[in-house]
Amino acid sequence: MRARRLTRSLTCLVVVSLTAAGCGLSGGSSSGDGEAAVGNCKVDKGNVGSGKLSGDIKGKITFQTTNLKKDFGGFFNGVIKAFEKAHPGTKVKWIDDPGDATFTQRNVADAQGCTLPDVINLNAETATALTKHGYLLNLGTKDPSSAKPFVPAFWKSSTMKDAKGASVHTVFPWYTGGVLLTYNTSMLKKAGIDPANPPKTIFGLFADYEKIAKSAKGKYYATMANPIWRIPADWDQMDIKTVSADGKTATFADDPRTTQWVTWMAKLYKQGAMPKDSLSSSNDPSTPYSQGQVAYGSTNPSFVRFVKQNSPSVYDKTGVGQQPFDALGHTTGAPQYISVASTSKNAPTALAFAKFLTNAENQTAWCKDPNVVIFPTTSASLDDPFFQNATGDDPFAQARKLVAEQLKTATAYQTVISPAVQKAIVSQVQLAMQGKKSPEQAVKDAQEKANELLKQGG
Repeated sequence: MRARRLTRSLTCLVVVSLTAAGCGLSGGSSSGDGEAAVGNCKVDKGNVGSGKLSGDIKGKITFQTTNLKKDFGGFFNGVIKAFEKAHPGTKVKWIDDPGDATFTQRNVADAQGCTLPDVINLNAETATALTKHGYLLNLGTKDPSSAKPFVPAFWKSSTMKDAKGASVHTVFPWYTGGVLLTYNTSMLKKAGIDPANPPKTIFGLFADYEKIAKSAKGKYYATMANPIWRIPADWDQMDIKTVSADGKTATFADDPRTTQWVTWMAKLYKQGAMPKDSLSSSNDPSTPYSQGQVAYGSTNPSFVRFVKQNSPSVYDKTGVGQQPFDALGHTTGAPQYISVASTSKNAPTALAFAKFLTNAENQTAWCKDPNVVIFPTTSASLDDPFFQNATGDDPFAQARKLVAEQLKTATAYQTVISPAVQKAIVSQVQLAMQGKKSPEQAVKDAQEKANELLKQGG
């Protein structure tokens, strides 16, 4: 898998409403005969409720990844073989899901049918759906030491809501992409912008977009227009609360900076900082940046390698810098996760394999694979010289070091909202950018529509 494909799996937008998966979903309950129920599934009583998980590490389990088998078969087969050697009598069957738009729907259906894989690679949306209905092992209860290897902010951010609305840990944070600024230094200099001093705030970045528009005069642009790439990421960086702490109410309209943000977006679109035909385009900045059409590229560090491989002339002009975080601090972004099914017939073995897969040694080894540009979530991995000892002024090396430094000191994380809620907000912002609504009205309407969806459970 090339870097761009993996990037898509990191940011995959699932188009299924979490409540549309059907009935029969419920939290775990237990009986007095050693068995418990999760939904319609009978499970071992030790998988649910209070008490640390115990049992022998032996027997067969199934491990599911998301679109990784083709390009990383050698690595994962090696991890599986090492685990089976360390635990005689175990057998791990590896399957690979394509990770397409029906990913959540398929996995919820598997959960309802009591066939969810024992160990499973999930994104935030799917983990949220499965946690809500009790289909993932509560790691905080079943293995209280789970948090130790991970960067504190990653562990803190890797919480999901159970059926009662309580925050629980049902996922191990696995790999992430990080965020940074990538830009064409030549275009910035023509606009009077110093590439060595990236802006410290989102509005400062917007002011630079405005300078690019005035300098380029339609020959190229600052960035792409579709706000889907920026909501809620920009708001997170500005510490605008998109939703309430319990996730049940939209709150972004309560912050006056949200209207200021929309006002900026509308002004930049009108001034020509963004291609007019990109307002509803699903294309991110990757291709237009590589073709010299926009000054700022993707915020994913994988993108730097993409440019190096596909457009050497633009790579030679590429600079990398700190993504502006306003007063918020360093963000973690949303990692991919590893979870253990609470319906597993062999949960002790599944939990042991999940911990083995996500330990510092295996995370570091995978992140060093030359075919991937990802970052680990364990503190020990980020201390490895591979991330810390970048030399020279090569953009790719600098990007790796910059993101590794960010992740070690991360203090914030990405807000997770459903695709339906995101789409409702984005559509109103697009109307404001087209001049069909005032920014104030667009923000008000966006919050109302988001709340309607949140009340419906999605």
